[in-house]
Amino acid sequence: MARRSQPNDEPERLRSELIELLSDFASELRKSDLRPKVIALIPAFHKLRDLGSSLIPKSEAASGRDRILAYLLRYPSLVIDGDELMVVSGIGEWARRVRELRVQFGWWIYSGYTFADIANDAAEVGARDEVASVDQLQIRPDQYVLMRTEQDRDAAYRWNLLNEIRRKKASVTDKILEYFRRNIEKQITGEELKYLAKDKKEWARRVRELRTEAGWPIVTKYSGRSDLAVGVYVLEEDRQAEEHDRNIPDAVRVAVLQRDNFSCVQCGWNRTMLSHDDPRKFLELHHKKQHVDKGENTLENLETLCNVHHDEVHKKLKLAQRVSH
Repeated sequence: MARRSQPNDEPERLRSELIELLSDFASELRKSDLRPKVIALIPAFHKLRDLGSSLIPKSEAASGRDRILAYLLRYPSLVIDGDELMVVSGIGEWARRVRELRVQFGWWIYSGYTFADIANDAAEVGARDEVASVDQLQIRPDQYVLMRTEQDRDAAYRWNLLNEIRRKKASVTDKILEYFRRNIEKQITGEELKYLAKDKKEWARRVRELRTEAGWPIVTKYSGRSDLAVGVYVLEEDRQAEEHDRNIPDAVRVAVLQRDNFSCVQCGWNRTMLSHDDPRKFLELHHKKQHVDKGENTLENLETLCNVHHDEVHKKLKLAQRVSH
């Protein structure tokens, strides 16, 4: 069994002991046999790990996972190298502990892979400024950023749900949709969806297809919900949009919302007025001239309505169609 690091409240003593071990190693370097050199270095390796894991007091963080979290909490929003986490954790399986923190325990820790997926997603919807801001980070796969310092308290429940759905014999799209539908109006991170898809890179594309082709009201920072953090997704309601309201390009969707000040053009409702008792929960885009009448997905033919007024408009249209027949 591999030796675990042994944190100590006297890092200065560990430093002195490490220097002594390395000084003694000078005599080993003059020997010709390789194996004694390797064996002689082992205590120094152990001592170095002990020193690294002692930089954060045991009273603040007792385990390797706790030390990783404590370190990230000291430097939120900064790019942290994986090697830094390796040093302060003092454990070989530090990457696994990072995954546990972000997926199982609900800490929003993004990796370089996450930012790459986010940049690709933003590029797909034409959010050039967002792509540029992500690219400016120039973050590698083995680097991490703690996006917020508050823990997601629902993470334990979602962790069990993630694994339940992940084990099913279903497509990535079906798994993602089921997870969204069991977390209506909940903020879901790209890390969760990536884990659900068993790290397949297609997960972001599948989410876009669910939104733009299948008509599920999945929103992001790039598709009109500026209040959401980068890399966060929300299914606003458990229903698909009417077929004629699907396939609106995200760039057009955002342009319409911006023109209408992210408010319903009939009643003025917007998300700042969201309340538990109000049936108005989200905004949708309505075609003034319907697809069946050759209406197009253009800025001029679309308007922003709250879900209540959008439903009313379509009820009136259906009633008019029945009367005309």
